[in-house]
Amino acid sequence: MALLNDVSPVRAEQADARGRVAELHAIRAQAEAGPSDRATEAQHAKGKLTARERIGLLLDPGSFREIEQLRRHRATGFGLEEKKPYTDGVVTGWGTVEGRTVFVYAHDFRIFGGALGEAHAAKIHAIMDMAITAGAPLVSLNDGAGARIQEGVSALAGYGGIFMRNTKASGVIPQISVMLGPCAGGAAYSPALTDFVFMVRDTSQMFITGPDVVKAVTGEEITQNGLGGADVHAETSGVCHFAYDDEETCLAEVRFLLSMLPSNNRENPPAVACGDPSDRRSDTLLDLVPADGNRPYDMHQVIEQVVDDGDYLELHERWARNIVCVLARLNGRVVGIVANQPRTLAGVLDIKASEKASRFVQMCDAFNIPIVTFLDVPGFLPGVDQEHGGIIRHGAKLLYAYCNATVPRISLILRKAYGGAYIVMDSQSIGADLTYAWPTNEIAVMGAEGAANVIFRRQIAAAEDPEAMRQKMVKEYKAELMHPYYAAERGLVDDVIDPAETREVLISSLEMLRNKHAELPARKHGNPPQ
Repeated sequence: MALLNDVSPVRAEQADARGRVAELHAIRAQAEAGPSDRATEAQHAKGKLTARERIGLLLDPGSFREIEQLRRHRATGFGLEEKKPYTDGVVTGWGTVEGRTVFVYAHDFRIFGGALGEAHAAKIHAIMDMAITAGAPLVSLNDGAGARIQEGVSALAGYGGIFMRNTKASGVIPQISVMLGPCAGGAAYSPALTDFVFMVRDTSQMFITGPDVVKAVTGEEITQNGLGGADVHAETSGVCHFAYDDEETCLAEVRFLLSMLPSNNRENPPAVACGDPSDRRSDTLLDLVPADGNRPYDMHQVIEQVVDDGDYLELHERWARNIVCVLARLNGRVVGIVANQPRTLAGVLDIKASEKASRFVQMCDAFNIPIVTFLDVPGFLPGVDQEHGGIIRHGAKLLYAYCNATVPRISLILRKAYGGAYIVMDSQSIGADLTYAWPTNEIAVMGAEGAANVIFRRQIAAAEDPEAMRQKMVKEYKAELMHPYYAAERGLVDDVIDPAETREVLISSLEMLRNKHAELPARKHGNPPQ
């Protein structure tokens, strides 16, 4: 492997063009092969693919165009001057996914453990700048051991350049981080700045301080996967949007996600031909959602009945399960759906659900994806932990995201919509373009039982049979203020619709709103609640 590792590789003796071209092909072949067969075997033994194998799965066959393949570091000391492999441990370039341009960089763990040095960082900076300039998505395939210690502060500065570009690209081009190995320390902040994070179980981990440091500082003993594995970040921290069992499935799902996103914030998501009739009725919905507000059901089944062919991609499927966020299509056009999940915590809003939904709404708005909201929410989750944890500011994040969104917005009240949660979940009063409701809807400050206890507490207390009086007052409150047409009579709901016609109503409404144009007041940027 002399061409890879020697400071001055042997040059071809031929002075003619054919000789030089032969030399070039020899250098490229060895650069593409990697440092050694042994290093490749070690990577495969860990259940991991090589950087180039991963790129081959991500991009359309034969479409990858690599840049800076012959880049090598210039560092000296600690033996670095004797080992200067081509690529410097990161493969960068662009290709296509379903014919659309996508930029990519992939750490090569076989070279310096994928650790980031000055030249390595410069390659990533260059490909990020190209992605921003070209207006195309950027996918990072992460499998690195952090900063290259031998290069000191130069490596740390390289991370700073990545973070700055992540921020510059935010809301401009889709950024997807795919975790396929370790990602520790400051390196973890780049994925956290991107739009989507994918992880693979058992082989990928993310943490700021590893198990050894945790044990030394706190005395706690924990494994790498227990501290920052895919399941931890998919279920507990919410850092990870998607978690899969193997790299092949993971990269296939990255391709699927890319097919639902625009190339940049100046374009609309790609539309596809739809074989599912736009006027398809779904009488199943009449029985799927119980009229009794205390009975749970699975919101996923409602979504399946409405969207094209019942197909959707759910983000954060296992985190904050009391709210559902999916990307789907209606009549071939991408929409983002936010929906309360009555099957979990009765669909209440809490800190985690507010954070999950607010980030999703912001992403949809940034990339011109219309937002449809399905409401069945009894309110915000009460409790000391929620109040002390800042439910006020976290709930305000969702409110801010909706109020700030300029894409088409439609809300549909399936059943309960109580109190501040009703307002926050894209009510007409905060700017929803259209608000629909099913005949099973109940819109109120609070549930009838709670309202009756407050409004009629004196009558109930003075009655000979307080419980009978309470039931009477509950019935009266429902009849006066919570009947299905109360909000419609006051113009707070645009129409009460037949549930079976939900798909047709949403599609025709979105078609009307397709060319919606809305402008926010001139400002540098807002100051959203944190």
